[in-house]
Parts: sequence; C-alpha cells; structure tokens
Amino acid sequence: MPAPALTSRPAAARTVTTLRSDAAGELLDLVPAHAGLSWVRRGEGLVGWGEAARLEVSGPSALADAAAWWEEYTAGLDVADDLDVPGSGPVLFGSIAFDPVAGTSVFVVPEVVVGRRDGIGWITTLGTAPPELPLPAPLGVAAPRLRYADGALDPATWCAAVDAAVARIDAGDLEKVVLARDLLVSAEPALDPRRLLRRLGARFPDCWTFAVDGLLGATPELLLRRTGRQLSSRVLAGTAARGAGAEDDRLAAALLGSPKDRSEHTLAVDSLVRALEPYCSRLTVPAEPELLTLANVRHLATDVVGTQRGTAGLLELVGAVHPTAAVCGTPTPDAAALIRELEGMDRGRYAGPVGWMDARGDGEFGLALRCAELTPDGGARLFAGCGIVAGSEPAAELAETQAKFAAFQNALEG
Repeated sequence: MPAPALTSRPAAARTVTTLRSDAAGELLDLVPAHAGLSWVRRGEGLVGWGEAARLEVSGPSALADAAAWWEEYTAGLDVADDLDVPGSGPVLFGSIAFDPVAGTSVFVVPEVVVGRRDGIGWITTLGTAPPELPLPAPLGVAAPRLRYADGALDPATWCAAVDAAVARIDAGDLEKVVLARDLLVSAEPALDPRRLLRRLGARFPDCWTFAVDGLLGATPELLLRRTGRQLSSRVLAGTAARGAGAEDDRLAAALLGSPKDRSEHTLAVDSLVRALEPYCSRLTVPAEPELLTLANVRHLATDVVGTQRGTAGLLELVGAVHPTAAVCGTPTPDAAALIRELEGMDRGRYAGPVGWMDARGDGEFGLALRCAELTPDGGARLFAGCGIVAGSEPAAELAETQAKFAAFQNALEG
C-alpha cells in the first residue's frame, strides 16, 4: 500500500454566516469563469466560489483523513445559520478519485455558497466575504473551434479490449466489468466552464450538474444522499439510445425487456445493496427497474432508500459503497484488476464520487459520469464507459460510448 499523501491549505476565516436570499435567479448563472463549484438539479442545489480551505489527499485512509480534517475544520467555526437545512452553513465540495488509494481526491471549502432547496434560497459566506450576489456574467457569442483526438485507445483497440473482457467473462473469471475510454479536445479560444455548465443544466435538467476543481459534467447517477438518518441512492445500468416517434418507443420497450441489460442492472443494484446493508436498519429495494429518460439516452434505474444505523459519517458510507458494479464491475477486485489491464488510462476522478457535505453530515454524492476534465491548455479530456457482460458486442458498446460522448460534445459545440 502506498503511504497516504495529504496536503491542505486552511483558511484564517472562522466566521460563517447563512442568510436567507431568494434573489439568486438561475444558480448556474452565478458560477464564475475560474474555480467555480456546482451541484445543481432542476434549478436547485448549491454553487460556490473562492477557497476558504482546500484538501488534497490519497492513500489507504484517504476518505477517513478527509472526514477527520472536515470535522476538525468545522469544530473551530463560529456559525450563524438561521435556516439550518441541508446545505446551509459551512459546506465542503468533494471530487474523489475513482481509486482513492492511488489517485488524488480534492475537497474545497468555498468562501461563498449560494443555495436553493424546496424553493427557499440562501447565501453563506465565510470570514469577510461580502454576502452579495454577483451579476451573472455574459458569455462570448462565438463558440470555440474544436479539434478531437483519440485518448489512450483508438476505437479499434478499445473494441479489442471489449472482446478480451467478454472472453474473460465467458471463461468465468468475473461477471461484469465497466470499460471506459477518453477523448481529447483542444479548443481555440479556451473552453469556458460557465458555458458548459449552463448548457448541460439546460439540456439535462434531471441530472446533477457538477463542477469541482476542473472536473465538470451532468451525472444521472446519485451514489448516496444522506439527510439525517435517511439514505438514498439511484442505481443506473443498462443503456439504450433514443429514437424518433415509434422507434423511440420500440427502443424503450427493448431496453426494459433486454436480458443482457437487466442482468447488468441487477449486478449493479446487488453490489450497492450488499455494501449498504451493514449500515442500515431498513433498506427498500424495488423489485423492478424503471426507465430514466434523458435527452440522448435511456437507462434502467432503481431508487434504493434506507434508514441508517450506527455512527458512520457520509464519507465512510461513500467509501463503503464505491465502487459499485455500475462503474467497476463484479466481483469488484477482479473487475478493478481487469480495468487496469485493459483500459490503458488513468481514470483520475472520472467515475469517482463527486458532490458535497455540510457540517451536520448531510450531503449528496453522485458519480462523475458524462463529464470532462478541463486541461491547462484550455481544452478538455472527455470520458465515457459502459458495462461489459456476457453477450456484449464491441460495436454496440462503442456506439454506447459515442452516444455518451455526444452529451458533452453538444455542450462544447453549442
């Protein structure tokens, strides 16, 4: 095991003030051009800016170290919070590496957070940050000129990796593995994250539009929400493209009736349930998945709800359930080893937990999917993956990744 690495930058500000404010308008319009933070769905959620404190951590105890750091940080704060709802008061945004032991996870405490929940808005400031809402900054009219290039594997090589994975599954080595690929984008002028977030939020209102430390996207998958002692999760696995008219209905029916997709989905649900059961006094799991319909694809979806027992904090729970079969495979150790062998790239924070938590321990973490990592040259690295099970066909899996890339490419090109 590598030794843990932890770097932090604490802030001098120790006063936190939350005031009700219903004048925010569209939350995503407030995100600044640099170092903005976001977790927004259907116009509600949190956005933030500035860095009151920051933690970068890796190693075997990465999430435990982060939880201890947050507890110590919040213990020394002087908090005035009249709302006392999830997301008010001091908030920590986090983007956790797919492999928290080997990768670097990033946690940021913003100086200013603007939130909205159940129609009620607020603004939280740390220290001397002014409790004022900025005017939404206008965006440039022209879209950037884009060029795309293959990432770690070109399409043919990636398809060969899918073939190899199916052979290992057929041999009984494992049941499922999730293989991803990346796509490199250069842009002139540099990409504007504000444009990307606004377009993603408008096109995918039922997804969580997120941004943490240069990783941004619109994820349809909620890994874990904690509100008091209630836990909830939305599991997605099994995907079909959209069509027009009657073809769209046919594709939806085919997805619901697909043995391959149903099997993939069951593996993902079972892996989450096994991980949550030790932490729950009650766990409700629907017998049948539903269809989640997005602008470009459909997914099989299952919403799992439980009541927590014990004293585990949110980051401990996140560490217990991640990675699920939806982003890694089954059994987890064998799938993770095969990903390292076949995928040809470092996922970084792609497919890792991303979201927020407050000083009460409430919060929401999704999975960093349908996302891109902004690069220092003004471009981006896009990611897309799909679950490989018995019967998976490389050409169909490649088409699925292309459909998922398209969700972000539309935001880039508009």
